[in-house]
Amino acid sequence: MQTTLFHGSPQFAYGFRRWLLRSFGARVGQGAIIRPSVTVTYPWKVSIGDHAWVGDDVVLYSLGEIDIGAHAVVSQSSYLCASDHDYTQPDFPIRARKIAIGPEAWVAADVFVAPGVTIGQGAVIGARSSVFKDMPAGMVCFGYPCVAVKKRVMD
Repeated sequence: MQTTLFHGSPQFAYGFRRWLLRSFGARVGQGAIIRPSVTVTYPWKVSIGDHAWVGDDVVLYSLGEIDIGAHAVVSQSSYLCASDHDYTQPDFPIRARKIAIGPEAWVAADVFVAPGVTIGQGAVIGARSSVFKDMPAGMVCFGYPCVAVKKRVMD
């Protein structure tokens, strides 16, 4: 499905990609924009809110749940990694850990979001940041590791 139907669909076929993801168990809201180069590991563990945007070459590594809120943006080349390995065990079992991107948040280009992270409503995560802990609502955050820097001011 991913390689042939999804990636091969034309840029403007947003409705088709929403339908295809829903067919495999994803919850996708009205008007969500999902680019054809997005990669989704397990669609049934993904929720994308109304009018959210998931940009080119985004990876939703959904071994755990990934929830993207309404009107949120995940920009190109970002990687949301919803699982890790338990390094305290000799066989390194996989642990699913939910990622939540709040409504109206913006994850800018080439951002890594680690397992178990919540990005608050309206937060902005600057390009090329690496997010290893929760980020507060309504803040502009960036860096490696990502930190909250200032309040987001909107018109």
